Amino acid sequence: MKTEQAREAWNKGKLIGQKPPLRPKDVWAIRIHLQNAHAVRDLALFNLAIDSKLRGCDLVSLRVRDVIHGNQVLPRALVVQQKTRRPVQFELTEPTRSAVGAWLEKASLRPEQCLFPS
Repeated sequence: MKTEQAREAWNKGKLIGQKPPLRPKDVWAIRIHLQNAHAVRDLALFNLAIDSKLRGCDLVSLRVRDVIHGNQVLPRALVVQQKTRRPVQFELTEPTRSAVGAWLEKASLRPEQCLFPS
C-alpha cells in the first residue's frame, strides 16, 4: 500500500497576484534615496515613470526630442505607446523636469538619441 504525504503548496505563505501600488510616502522615500545616492539617471527615469505612468518598454524607447525643445525640458510630452499604438499625453512636474535636465546635462545626448541608453 502506498502512503501519500501531504505536499505543501508552492505558494503557501507567499504574496502572489497583483501587488499593491506605491504610496506617496514610498515614492518620496525612493526619490530621496536616489538624490542622496547622486543617481542622476535613475532619478530621472523614476520621476518620468511616476509622472507618465508609461510601461517600461515605452520609457526606455523615449528619445531626447520627445521631452526637450531647444534647451528646455517640455512641461508636457506626447508619446505613442508601443502596445496599444495610442498617443498618451502627460505632464512633467518641476522635480521631473529638473531631474531630466540634470541627466541630459551629464549625459550630453543628441535629440535623436534614446533618453536612457543602456
